[in-house]
Amino acid sequence: MKPDRFTVILVRPQNADNIGLTARCMRNTGFRRLRIVGMSSLPEQSYRTAVHAHNILANTIFFEDFSAAAADLDIILAAVSRTRKHYIRFSLDEVVHRMEQYPPEVSFGLAFGNERTGLTNEELHQANFLFSLPQASIQPSYNLASAVLLTLYAFFSRRVEPLKSPSWARPLSQREQQENISLILKKLEAKGFIHKTNKNHVTDMIYSLFGRIVLTEKDRKLLLALFSKGINFKNQPEIVDVENKSKNLTRKRRKNEQ
Repeated sequence: MKPDRFTVILVRPQNADNIGLTARCMRNTGFRRLRIVGMSSLPEQSYRTAVHAHNILANTIFFEDFSAAAADLDIILAAVSRTRKHYIRFSLDEVVHRMEQYPPEVSFGLAFGNERTGLTNEELHQANFLFSLPQASIQPSYNLASAVLLTLYAFFSRRVEPLKSPSWARPLSQREQQENISLILKKLEAKGFIHKTNKNHVTDMIYSLFGRIVLTEKDRKLLLALFSKGINFKNQPEIVDVENKSKNLTRKRRKNEQ
C-alpha cells in the first residue's frame, strides 16, 4: 500500500525525542504526513532526533483534539498496548490484511496515544479498528517511536498494491461516520434502549461495532431508515435489556462449564 494513503497521528506526546524519532521512522519507510494532537508547536529537541527528517516536522499539522485530527480521513487504526473493555483488538497483521481490501483512494490514519496513558476511551470512539503489536512479554510496552516504526514497516512491506480488485467499497469520512454513530445513539436513547444504567458500556459497544463496520453511504441510508422507522423498542415489550440478557447467557455458559 502506498505511503501517501497514510497519516500518522501522535496524540498528546510528552517526549520530544519520540516526536523526532517518529519523523525519522516515517522518512525511513516513505511516509510523509504527520499530525500532532495537543500541541501548537514542536520543541527544539524533536529536531535533534529527526535526522534527515526535518521536512516532515516542518510540515506537521497541529490539532486541539483527536476528533478534528481524524475528521477528514476515512479509516482510523488506533494502536493500544492492552485490552480495552467492550472493544475488539486485532493483531497488526490482521489490520494490514483488512486495509488491503479497500480501494486505493481510501485514506488511513494511524493513531498513537500518549507514552504513559495511551488513548482515552473517548478517543477510541473515533477509531474503526484497535490493534496491538506482538511482544514476548506484557511489560514493558514498546517505546512510542518503536511502535510507530514497527507499524509503518508492516504497511511499507506491503507497499505494492495487490493485483486483484479491492473487495470493499469506499467508506464515509471519519467526520461522517462519527455523525451517523452519534445520531444512532441519540435515536436509541430516545427510544429508551439506552438509559442511565447502561449508557456508558452500551455507548462503547456501539462505537466499537459501527467502527469495525466502517460505514459506507449505502450503510448510512439503511441504518438511518432502520433506526428511524424499523425499530420501536417502546412498543415491543418482548425485547429484553441487552445487558441482562448478556449476563444471563454468561452465567449459563459458566454453569455448563463447571
